[in-house]
Amino acid sequence: MSSPDQRAAKLATRLGFFVAGFGLAGWAPLVPFAKQHLAVDDATLGLLLLCLGIGSVAAMLLTGVLSARFGSKPIIITSGLGLAVMLPALSVAATPATLGAALFAFGAALGSLDVAVNIHAIEVERAEGRPLMSGFHAQFSIGGFAGSGLMTLLLAMQIDALVSAVLCSCLMGAAMVLAAPRLLRASPQQAGPLIVIPHGFVVLLAALAGVMFLVEGAMLDWGALLLAGTKHLPETQAGIGYILFSIAMTAGRLGGDAVVSRVGDRAALFWGSSIAIAGFVVLLTVPVAALAMTGFLLIGLGASNLVPILFRRAGTQTRMPIELAVAAVTMVGYAGVLLGPAAIGFVAEFTSLQTAFWMLAALLTIVPLSAHRAGAAQT
Repeated sequence: MSSPDQRAAKLATRLGFFVAGFGLAGWAPLVPFAKQHLAVDDATLGLLLLCLGIGSVAAMLLTGVLSARFGSKPIIITSGLGLAVMLPALSVAATPATLGAALFAFGAALGSLDVAVNIHAIEVERAEGRPLMSGFHAQFSIGGFAGSGLMTLLLAMQIDALVSAVLCSCLMGAAMVLAAPRLLRASPQQAGPLIVIPHGFVVLLAALAGVMFLVEGAMLDWGALLLAGTKHLPETQAGIGYILFSIAMTAGRLGGDAVVSRVGDRAALFWGSSIAIAGFVVLLTVPVAALAMTGFLLIGLGASNLVPILFRRAGTQTRMPIELAVAAVTMVGYAGVLLGPAAIGFVAEFTSLQTAFWMLAALLTIVPLSAHRAGAAQT
C-alpha cells in the first residue's frame, strides 16, 4: 500500500500532466480569435504557430540538463505556472511579432513541463514498484478534453477571450499550487556530464516515440480529411473519427497500467502496435464509413500505452542519465508531431492521402519488430 507521501506524489504528478494537456488544448479555441485580431493570412498564422513548437523543442534539452542538476520539482512548478501566465498573453498579443514571442515562451513552458513531469513520473513509478505511467499520461488527455471544452464553453457564452483565458489560467495556477508541496523533493546530481549524445538503446526509444507521435499527429491533422475524401463522409461529421481515437486512447491509458502489469512492457509494445496496425487496415480498406471509423478506435486503443512504456524504458536504461534520456525521447517525439503532418501532406500531394496513410501504417510496423529489444529487461 502506498504511503501518504507516495499518494501525494502521485496526485501531484497527475496534476502536472493535467495542466500540460489543459494548457495546450486551452490555446486551440483561441487560434481563430488571434487570427482575426491580427488580421493575418493562413501562411503567416502557420509560421506563428510554428513558434510554439520551436519553443518547446528548444526548452526540452535544457530541461533535461537542469533536471539532472536540480531535480524535476522546481522545473515543474516554474513551467506549470509559466504556462498559466502565458495563456492570457496569447489572447491579447497586438502584433504578429508579439504573438510569435508569446507562443515561443508558451511552447518553452509546455516543453519544460512535459519533460520534467515525465521525469517525476518515472521517480514516482520507481518508488511505487508497479506501472503507473499510462495512468499519468491519461491525465494529459483528460486535461486536453477539459481545457478545450471549458475554453470553448466560455467563448460560446460570449465571454471576452482575455477573461476566458484568465479564468482557465486561474484553474491551472490552482492546480500547480496544489501540486507543488506534494512533488518529490529534488535529488540533484553533483557530478556527471551535462550533455550526453543519445546512442544505442536510447536512440531506439526516441525513434519509436517519433513514430508514435507522428501517428497521433496524423490522426489529428489528417484523419477527418481522409474520412471526407475516401469514405465520402460529410465534412461536418468527419471529425467524429478523431473523437473516437481520443476516447479510445484515454480509455486505454486509464486501464493500461493494469494490463502492462500483467503482460509486461515487451508484450504490451508488440500487441498494442499490432492492434494499431490492424486499425489502419480497417480504416483504409473498409468502404463503409461507419465501419471504417472503428479503425480509429483500434488505432487509439492500440497506441494508447506505447508512449508511456517508451518513457518508462527511458527511465530504466543505464546508458545515459535518465533526465537526458527522457529529454531526448521527448524531443524526437515532438519532432514527429511538428514535421510528420507536413511530410504526410507532401506525400499526399504527389500520390494520395490514402497512400500516405498506408506508408504510416508501414512505418508503424517498426514498433512490433523492435518490441523485443525495446522491452528487454536488460538495457
